Amino acid sequence: MSELVLINVSGRDKPGLTSEITGIMGQYDVRILDIGQAVIHDHLTWGILIEIPDESKSSPVIRDLLFRLHALDLQVRFAPITIEEYQQWAEGRNRACYIVTLLSRDIKAEQIARVSAITARHGLNIDNISRLSARPSLNSSENRIACVEFSVRGTPSDLEQLRSDFLHIAGEMNVDIAFQEDSIFRRNRRLVVFDMDSTLIDAEVIDELALEAGVGAQVAEITERAMQGELDFGQSFAERLALLKGLDESVLEGIAARLNLTEGAEHLILSLKSLGYRTAILSGGFTYFARHLQKKLGIDYVYANELEIENGKVTGKVSGQIVDGKRKAELLQEIAEREHISREQVIAVGDGANDLPMLSQAGLGVAFRAKPLVKESARHSISTLGLDAILYLIGFRESDSLQARER
Repeated sequence: MSELVLINVSGRDKPGLTSEITGIMGQYDVRILDIGQAVIHDHLTWGILIEIPDESKSSPVIRDLLFRLHALDLQVRFAPITIEEYQQWAEGRNRACYIVTLLSRDIKAEQIARVSAITARHGLNIDNISRLSARPSLNSSENRIACVEFSVRGTPSDLEQLRSDFLHIAGEMNVDIAFQEDSIFRRNRRLVVFDMDSTLIDAEVIDELALEAGVGAQVAEITERAMQGELDFGQSFAERLALLKGLDESVLEGIAARLNLTEGAEHLILSLKSLGYRTAILSGGFTYFARHLQKKLGIDYVYANELEIENGKVTGKVSGQIVDGKRKAELLQEIAEREHISREQVIAVGDGANDLPMLSQAGLGVAFRAKPLVKESARHSISTLGLDAILYLIGFRESDSLQARER
């Protein structure tokens, strides 16, 4: 019978090691059943599970490997594996696989300890841990994103409780944690749709208009209640619009000029566009400002509310169909169909209660710096970092982002 042997190698990394080791195995017609490698700070950890044919016997293979690895100043350990152990392991590989993404300004040991404790408590085993972000500088205080990705396998008994546990510790430790199935769609998203106000920009435009109209406090109070989900969007929108009646059209240009992009927005969209993603703004705000952002960022689609203006004055109404939560979800589906992609390939990002319908329709729905109701209802959230943290949810590495910036 053939023999199964697990080989673990560690030591200083150098070019050509994999070629040398597998070259020796190749002389004995060894079959590779599994292989993996990681390098941290030029230190190699290398594992390989092999099947040695009956006619080759294990002793000569192991002897030659031992001599060569010793000459290369590498540590090695051989462990025999039974057929039953291998079959049990192989069957376990067919269990569902998930990705846990830990996002922070700085990765601490406690964060990894608590994330891994939750995965273990829910019956998930960690297959792999990777740092997707750049290695931090010891001397720099630059405000960067740090990201560690866990590939886990298993069948959690209660997915909702698992997500709730992650949300709880994320709030406690001021980090963001995403949990998603590792499917083909995660690596093949094609469209990202954004809310505008308090998502792509760090303001609510209707509040800015209200300040110019002298009704800032009244409109801001209604806006806050609507964002919290306490008021129906259509009702609150009509109330706020009515308060803007008589505002001079000339103030719109000044407001548009002073709008600030949310942290990470420009980097995110630049990176997405360099990879061929399509982008859209689906906003309950106004087309005048959405078009301004479209031109600035190169957004492909824009749908928002057309502010009605007569004789140079705001009438307190909008033209055409109101873009509310229901309409945003419909538009997401329409754009996906136009682009010939499935909803699972769409990412939706928003912060308010009226964004929940489109977040639930998308393959990846992200509540961004959202109110508690929205954060708890959405499957994923980013609360402590900028918009470009979304890149790591789709598996970006820092090198990918650097290449995107160079294009």
